[in-house]
Amino acid sequence: MNKKIALAIHGGAGTILRSLMTPELEAEYRSGLENALRTGLEILEKGGSSMDAVEMTVCSLEDFHLFNAGRGSVFTHDGKNEMDACIMNGRTLKAGAVAFVKNVKNPIRLARLVEQRTEHVLLAGEGANQFAVQMNVEMADDAYFFTQHRYEQLLRAREEGVVQLDHTADEPEILDGAAAVQQAFDPRSTTSESKSLGTVGAVACDINGNLAAATSTGGMTNKKFGRIGDTPLIGLGNYADNATCAVSCTGHGEYFMRAVTAFDVAARMRYKGIPLVQAAKESIDYLTSIGGEGGLIAVDSQGNITMPFNSEGMYRGRITETEMAVDIYK
Repeated sequence: MNKKIALAIHGGAGTILRSLMTPELEAEYRSGLENALRTGLEILEKGGSSMDAVEMTVCSLEDFHLFNAGRGSVFTHDGKNEMDACIMNGRTLKAGAVAFVKNVKNPIRLARLVEQRTEHVLLAGEGANQFAVQMNVEMADDAYFFTQHRYEQLLRAREEGVVQLDHTADEPEILDGAAAVQQAFDPRSTTSESKSLGTVGAVACDINGNLAAATSTGGMTNKKFGRIGDTPLIGLGNYADNATCAVSCTGHGEYFMRAVTAFDVAARMRYKGIPLVQAAKESIDYLTSIGGEGGLIAVDSQGNITMPFNSEGMYRGRITETEMAVDIYK
């Protein structure tokens, strides 16, 4: 395998505690992450592009029901699934994104088509869905996206009259569009001892040193008013540039938006001349300083990977020529 081949993924960050995890649920999460890594690695090993690798890797994560993207997306206040996604090509700086799409089986595929087939970067709402029909992307009915634990989260959020993510049972916190209400680490539970931010993402470096990043989310439980978080916005939750790095973020999106976190990593590399690991750490340190919580995954054109976060845990995985690893806890 060429030494430059590298892939990293995330499935969300938050208060993820080993003490609240059952062995069965942990195995299920790890399986979802490992399958996604294998999907991307197979493409990279065959000489495929980083764009193809991150697209197909995120598709795998979207298809996995426990993550808040694609099939496992959370519900809006009206009981709908509205999804956002973004993909960026580090070689060309072209990008494609969609927001508020409905019934699109894999929103990241539609984002890729925006990048490939239009002169635009971001399509939203009904227009994005019309574009999906025109491009003949695979659609799915409401039943495909329905998961019981997500629906129960909506019912609880409606009852409490909030869009929230609980730190504790009595300390609600208003969240961004990249987060879901998860009142327990196990999304099928009804306790409120832990929380998870469920955006998914992938970054890759291919055999030619080209970078790409992709991010996808179902938004936030009980979402109203057409709110958009950081996920579909270039430079905020997703960014790629061969000259620096590829980044995908997950966490309190409002803070990632204010800090322009994905681009901030690249900017620190470009303007300060510092390596990836240091730049990413500084970006998360700054996020922490303004009150934000979450993490990011990043890769540079030499295949170096870093995955810093300031929360209790982050679903994450990495693969290079020498290692494959999946982690959850701090």
